[in-house]
Amino acid sequence: MKENNKYNLGLENIWEVVCYDSNGAEKWREENKNLVTTAGLNDVLTKYLKGSSYTAAWYVGLAGAGTKAAADTMSSHAGWAVVADYSESVRQTLTLGTASSGSIDNSASKAAFSINGTATVAGAFITDSSTKSGTSGTLYGVVDFSSSRSVISGDTLTVTVTLTAASA
Repeated sequence: MKENNKYNLGLENIWEVVCYDSNGAEKWREENKNLVTTAGLNDVLTKYLKGSSYTAAWYVGLAGAGTKAAADTMSSHAGWAVVADYSESVRQTLTLGTASSGSIDNSASKAAFSINGTATVAGAFITDSSTKSGTSGTLYGVVDFSSSRSVISGDTLTVTVTLTAASA
């Protein structure tokens, strides 16, 4: 490792979540950087550099209010709850485009959630488990909104995530 950290790898993820009402009008928009969890970092190291059991499928989920932390896992995230007030039967597949310049995103195939209840959404996350309310699998990363947002039945949330790897 060089003293000036020129050769360190940094992972950064930027999320854009947009809420539309039942008429398609934008209600609110959040854009924030997310936390890559320790479990997510370990997963990258194990699967990419060690070459162990690669997971090709990743999913987007919604998170409730509360503190997100690097130590969070899918089975242990006491500071926040999974939000499942949407009509889709599973979490939405994270369909990524082609990597370019150290970045990849799902802008061509945004994750979309059809809200079917009244809920508070305060973030989103990436996991390798599609189970809607499940607590198994790897929690790669989780984003915390600047403030909690209310959603009601008939709203639609679209989620775009941009994953970037760069020399830190």
